[in-house]
Amino acid sequence: MVLSILFLISPSVYAEEPIVVMTLPQAQSLALMKNPELAAFSWEVRARDAQAIQAGLLPNPEIGFAVENFGGSGDLHGFKGTETTLQISQTVELGGKRSKRRYVATLESNLANWDYEAKRADVLSGVTKAFIEVLAAQERLALTEELVSLSEQVFNTISARVTAGKVSPVEETKAGVALATVRIELERAKRQLEGARKRLAAIWGSTFPVFEKVEGQLDLLKSPPPAEQLDALISQNPDIARWAEEIEQRNAVLKLENAKRISDPTISAGFRRLNETDNNAFVLGISIPIPLFNRNQGSVLEAQQRIAKAEESRMSAKLQVLSALSEAYQVLSSSYAEAATLKDKVLPGASSAFEAVREGYRQGKFGYLDVLDAQRTFFEAKSRYIESLSAYQMAVIDINRLIGERFDVIKNASKEKI
Repeated sequence: MVLSILFLISPSVYAEEPIVVMTLPQAQSLALMKNPELAAFSWEVRARDAQAIQAGLLPNPEIGFAVENFGGSGDLHGFKGTETTLQISQTVELGGKRSKRRYVATLESNLANWDYEAKRADVLSGVTKAFIEVLAAQERLALTEELVSLSEQVFNTISARVTAGKVSPVEETKAGVALATVRIELERAKRQLEGARKRLAAIWGSTFPVFEKVEGQLDLLKSPPPAEQLDALISQNPDIARWAEEIEQRNAVLKLENAKRISDPTISAGFRRLNETDNNAFVLGISIPIPLFNRNQGSVLEAQQRIAKAEESRMSAKLQVLSALSEAYQVLSSSYAEAATLKDKVLPGASSAFEAVREGYRQGKFGYLDVLDAQRTFFEAKSRYIESLSAYQMAVIDINRLIGERFDVIKNASKEKI
């Protein structure tokens, strides 16, 4: 199993859930194509793009129609002195407001893209973790089935020895209890596997998994690189990388708010009909707001404060990522060392001891408690090995997410199959 996040996978490769065997690339592709939360983020990106279009539009002109000096008294009785005016007005934005507004909207659109990339990375991390859970659950089920099979063999061996009168029937009772216990564990392992399968399928919006099993390699490990090498890569994390764009956007908002302090004139031009003299005339006018009370000073101050807040938030995000990376690295290192020790030292010794005790029991050299103890030691070691492998792979996924890069492409890290 390739247990590092495949950031560059094409979501169109696998559009449908396989019926029998699910691979990690298939699961990731389905998640990218069908995850409801990711789909919602994609609509936000489209909405921000539309917002950028709107921000670049000019103000609409206004048309006005006025009738004056009618229905009065004396010479203005009726419509004899009416003045009819038709004019069009256009607000002219000064200070580069439109270009600044469009730039702010473009940066907001870019931020939406960063948020989408962060969510995409979260989805890939989530589906990979769920895939590992299923794979580990399959390994635990296989281990429990093996334990049941061996317990049945031990029980049959003890039954034969009881029938031959070589051991007490109490040992057969104890073996029967042990066998029943591991069968209960088998049912529990089956339920855990089914739950893990459903959680995996739920990531791409499926209420029931169609696939029967996942296919992968849980024991493909790589020795951890130096922690400093990973710390230097967090700038690729979209949660960190977005802050450069965020601060640029806040500065652009400040420039826009400063530009709003410049009053925009409204120019009007039109045609006027004077009924009293039977004459026509053109009308031209201009109006400019006087920035006496409102000089947009509050919005400017707000924009300045938000820049300071963004700087602090960027530092906080960096510290959070570094802290999470340090924690994930500790899990990675300890689980790698544990898996290596279990593979090289514990499992071989526990296996040979169990086989020797079981064979010795057949020959009458050991008692049933010796067999039970050796069996428990061996299978606990194998179970712990699976857990250490799972913990290692989970840590790899966390690190992939935190550094924004696939763990298996980092240099100076040798790969081993343990």
